[in-house]
Amino acid sequence: MKELTTDHISQQFNNELELLRQHFLTMGGVVENQVQDAVQALLDANGSLAEDVKNQDSTVNKLDGLIDEECRRILAKRQPAASDLRMILSISKAVSELERMGDEAKKIANLTLNLINEGESPRGYVEINRIGQMVSRMIHDSLDAYARLDIDAAIKVAKQDRTVDQEYNTAMRSLVTYMMEDPRSISRVINVIWVLRSLERIGDHARHTCQHLIFMVKGVDVRHVNVNDLAVEVSKK
Repeated sequence: MKELTTDHISQQFNNELELLRQHFLTMGGVVENQVQDAVQALLDANGSLAEDVKNQDSTVNKLDGLIDEECRRILAKRQPAASDLRMILSISKAVSELERMGDEAKKIANLTLNLINEGESPRGYVEINRIGQMVSRMIHDSLDAYARLDIDAAIKVAKQDRTVDQEYNTAMRSLVTYMMEDPRSISRVINVIWVLRSLERIGDHARHTCQHLIFMVKGVDVRHVNVNDLAVEVSKK
C-alpha cells in the first residue's frame, strides 16, 4: 500500500491515524455486506435476511459515531496539517457516504418485507439483480481503492456510476410502461421502483467516496467535476 501520511515523531499519532483508517475500512466491509444481503433478501423473498439487514444498521451507526469521534479527537489534539489533515477530512466525509449507503440498504430491506407481505412484483427483479451486482462491485472497488490509495481505480469506479444511471433509467421506463398496461400491479411495482432508486443512490455514494479519496491523495476537490474530465483534472496536480 502507498503511504500518504507523514511519519511522525509521535508513534502514538501514527497509531491513531492507522486505527482511524482501519475503522473506516471495517465499516465499509459491513456496509458492503449489508447491501449485498439486502439485494439477496429481496431476490429470495427472505424475510429473515431482510431483518438481519435492518439490524446491521445499528452496527453501521455505531462505527459512524466512533469514527466521527476519532476524527474530532485527532483534530483537536494533534492539529494536523497537509496530507494528515486531508486524510482526516476525507475519511470524515467518506464515512457519511457509507452511512447513507447503509440507510439505503435498510430501505431495501423494508421494501422487501412489503413485497413479501403484499405479494411479489410481476416485474423488475432482473433489473434489481443486475444493478445490485453493479453497485456492490462499485462499493468493493471503492474500498479497495481507499486501501491502496489507488487514484486510477477511484476514477474507474466513478465512471461506472454512469452505467448504473443508464441501467436505472432504462428500468424505470420499462416499469412505468408495464404499470400503464396493467394498473393492478402498480402498488407492487412501485416497491420495486423504490428499490431501484435506492440502488441508484448507493452508486452515487460510491462515486462520492472515490471523489473524497482523490481529494485525500491529490488535494484537489473534484466533487463538481464532470466524470469525463476527472483524469485530466487529477493529472494537473
